[in-house]
Amino acid sequence: MRYYLGLDNGGTNTKAALFTKDGSQVAVESIATAAITPFPDFVERDMDQMWDDNCTVIRNLITKNNIDPKDIAGIGLCGHGKGLYLWGKDGHPVRRGIISSDNRAWKYASDWKADGTEAKAFELSCQHIMACQPICLLAWIRDNEPEALNNIEWIFECKDYVRFRLTGEARAEITDYSGTGLMNLHTASFDAELLKLFGLEKLMDALPPICTSTEIAGHITKESASATGLLEGTPVIGGMFDINACALAVNVTNEDNICMIAGTWSINEYPRKTAVLDGSVQMNSIFCLPDHFLIEESSPTSAGNNEWFIRQLLPELREQAKKNGQSIYEIMNNWCEEFEPKDFVPVFLPFLTASNVNPLARGAFIGLDASHTRHHMLRAVYEGIVFSHRWHLDRLMKTRNGKGATIRLAGGAAKSKVWTQMFADVMNLPIETVDVDETGALGCAIAVAYAVGDHESVTEAAEHMCRINPAIHPRQWAHDEYEKKYQLYKKVIASLDDVWSDMQKIIS
Repeated sequence: MRYYLGLDNGGTNTKAALFTKDGSQVAVESIATAAITPFPDFVERDMDQMWDDNCTVIRNLITKNNIDPKDIAGIGLCGHGKGLYLWGKDGHPVRRGIISSDNRAWKYASDWKADGTEAKAFELSCQHIMACQPICLLAWIRDNEPEALNNIEWIFECKDYVRFRLTGEARAEITDYSGTGLMNLHTASFDAELLKLFGLEKLMDALPPICTSTEIAGHITKESASATGLLEGTPVIGGMFDINACALAVNVTNEDNICMIAGTWSINEYPRKTAVLDGSVQMNSIFCLPDHFLIEESSPTSAGNNEWFIRQLLPELREQAKKNGQSIYEIMNNWCEEFEPKDFVPVFLPFLTASNVNPLARGAFIGLDASHTRHHMLRAVYEGIVFSHRWHLDRLMKTRNGKGATIRLAGGAAKSKVWTQMFADVMNLPIETVDVDETGALGCAIAVAYAVGDHESVTEAAEHMCRINPAIHPRQWAHDEYEKKYQLYKKVIASLDDVWSDMQKIIS
């Protein structure tokens, strides 16, 4: 048997999965990788522990499923974009990694927008500045941890750090780094002028050589083979930003459809041959297919809020479900099905880690009364997350010149029938899902299958390895009810816009 291994380092979990040439998922291993929150707005990760977690899931995948490492044709990696992982001149991590939901550097993004720096940068980077991008985080480290800045040998994105540990070769895979604010999208290269705008020009030499998604960017070293159980010399491709991997996994490889990912982040995207240069969307980046850009609207406002609800408000239910062999998610879906679209539940703002409307906005339940239970609050979380996706979709659809679409949905919400129907009703578009558990890892496997010569192109590999489920269609009556709620959601956001700065003064 011939396998492709996909390794997915997300915002909360580290996963390894094996696939065959037809896209069948053979096995998967997952481990929760702890997030460290030492202060408000800080979200970090121990980089050595992160490496150990990757070794653990790969080793368990091989041993538990009696896989001969010789049968693994290649390895692909994806991971969360943005954030920052620094490797030191002393041969160790410079500091803890910073996850993409971190918001410590919000003021840099805000100030650069106000003083015109963002507008100058946009001419080269084709993207608005986000607080979680390396440009903001590096500026924060420059100003708050200068000793760390002086120790930097390599500036990595999440999955590029993992590939470095696997292969010993430092490479900057283009889909990830094209979203960092450090790259000129017109030339597809790092730009000293951009770094100078942000006062980071001294770090130019710390940016690794660029590689592409499907390029073989290294091989498993003797050391990493010992740690993982992989065969020394196994090829490792460049891999990709996880939202590219998910787009491949749901076979969104042209402008026809939209990929929507409900994970830690609310990702809403589609590829096209030209970038959107009028400033109307958050992000243009380079897609994993040649001569394509990825048009993206995103924010950390999606299913990560659902995980918070479980952790903070349902801890005893989660433990009880575990003891009874039940799924906590199935229980939650049943709770949500107790309500109809017309039923009022509190308005939930899914801004627990960051916001897509105001850099200082916070999560909130608006409209709670004494009759409301955790069931009502959970339904509110489901709805609020979908409304945040809708906010992004509205902006994205304006770039499509009236062209309709089917949405291909990935992430946790795609595994829930009630949630998937809610997405269809709120967006008023058909929703399709794929018959696979690990979309990010599948996207990696698709790229590996092409890289090692088992498919003639990435698009052919995606066509053969993706299984699309029948569409879930919107219900007009339900859309009408949700539209009233969505307009209320936007009105609540607007009414609180002046509150957040006063709240920040108290928090800080």
